[in-house]
Amino acid sequence: MSRQISAPPYRGIVFDCDSTLATIEGIEELGQGASAEVRARIADLTNEAMEGRLPLQDAYGARLEVLKPTRAQVDRIGDLYIENALPNARELVSALHFLGKHVGVVSGGLLAPVQHLSKHLGIAPEHAQAVDLRFDDNGDYAGFDESSPLARSGGKLDVLGRIAENHGPLALIGDGATDLEAAPVCARFIAFAGVEARPAVMQAADKVCREADLAALLPLLCTDEELLRLADHPNHSGLVQAAQSFSPTQ
Repeated sequence: MSRQISAPPYRGIVFDCDSTLATIEGIEELGQGASAEVRARIADLTNEAMEGRLPLQDAYGARLEVLKPTRAQVDRIGDLYIENALPNARELVSALHFLGKHVGVVSGGLLAPVQHLSKHLGIAPEHAQAVDLRFDDNGDYAGFDESSPLARSGGKLDVLGRIAENHGPLALIGDGATDLEAAPVCARFIAFAGVEARPAVMQAADKVCREADLAALLPLLCTDEELLRLADHPNHSGLVQAAQSFSPTQ
């Protein structure tokens, strides 16, 4: 698929969630009360999938089958996302909305926690897409939405393609191989390496952000004119000043 790579402005901005909007990997957090062996297995499956060494569809069900999370455990991940949100996440979303951008989240994580974080950041829940889980009447794990494109390799490309039809040109920010797979339908793919630096993703990205602060993304997402508009607004000038404190991003 040929790409139309372009600099700002963008009509739509889409974020990954885990290790991008928040510093944690939600599914790994589900295993914190498990044995060291189980936690290591979950981490290995996550890394293999994010580095492109294991198809996501193989890793997804395997991780959940090992963990069998309850509804209460899954809901707790939403709170952990908020507690571990990247600095200036809410401020960046607010600034992008002020500029009239569509802002969304597309994640291979768990739907309820991703939507919980998105709402906290000011992103409408319907603009946050992830994988839904099923629970029985007791709140015990009963499977996941196996039809979700976000539970398989290449699925994020399909989802972003549909968003681009209505809100393109798009900029996508993410840290993993599944984000890189979606780059062909985006005008700019920014590898976010502020939490997890994945060399293969960084090398193939259009731009790389190495700062663990989302203010550093602002110059990569906005034109000079848009930055001036933000700098002149009392609610957003602080974010522009924060962005200027970082070294130029690749």
